[in-house]
Amino acid sequence: MLQEPPADAARLALDRAVAQAVRARLSAGPRGRPDADAIAVREALAGLSPAEAAAIRSVLGRIDAAHGAPLVVWGPASQVLAADRFGLSARMAAKPEAALAAVRNGSRALLDLTPTSAWWGRLLAEPDLRVVAALPDHGAGHPRVLMVQRADPGPTGDDRTFWATDSTLSDARIVSILSTAGLAASPLASAGGLKLFVLAGYVQALDGRLHGAPGDLTGVIGAAPVF
Repeated sequence: MLQEPPADAARLALDRAVAQAVRARLSAGPRGRPDADAIAVREALAGLSPAEAAAIRSVLGRIDAAHGAPLVVWGPASQVLAADRFGLSARMAAKPEAALAAVRNGSRALLDLTPTSAWWGRLLAEPDLRVVAALPDHGAGHPRVLMVQRADPGPTGDDRTFWATDSTLSDARIVSILSTAGLAASPLASAGGLKLFVLAGYVQALDGRLHGAPGDLTGVIGAAPVF
């Protein structure tokens, strides 16, 4: 005979508390700025175990998906990381150009970093489009995908900045020159004659340390928080 599972009132009460908290947070609405969200998330994660932090990131990511601009993804890594963080709400783009076009029309896009496309180089000519997030964002390694949005990311207290150049110098030489200028840099991607570097910390586009940096076409294309 089939037996009904025993009631577990204590766990049911906890589940209902989670549901009520999610409902209340959805009703509160978005903060409106990526940097404000990052600062709040960092505070919410403080002191949590890895398992607890992963659960909270999943819940907050889906709340973000419900509140935020529509999400478009390009590339397999972006599809996987978007599903993990934001659920299955993202729309897939066939090409990076289509994803960036969606951003121009008010969406946000998560795009893969690959050796076959220097899509991020387009941001040098479009200062309205900025990198505002990078996944994975735990800071233990290099990001695999970047999020682009019509937003101007501000400092959150723990950030990494993305800087592009068309310099033909070796990565090591570019890193050395930037280091001499006081910037800690590491190579991230290279494609189509362009190179993308990660700069430690939040570096503004007009930072004097970037004056005379290698390359004819160079610039900061955004920044992302690290958690």
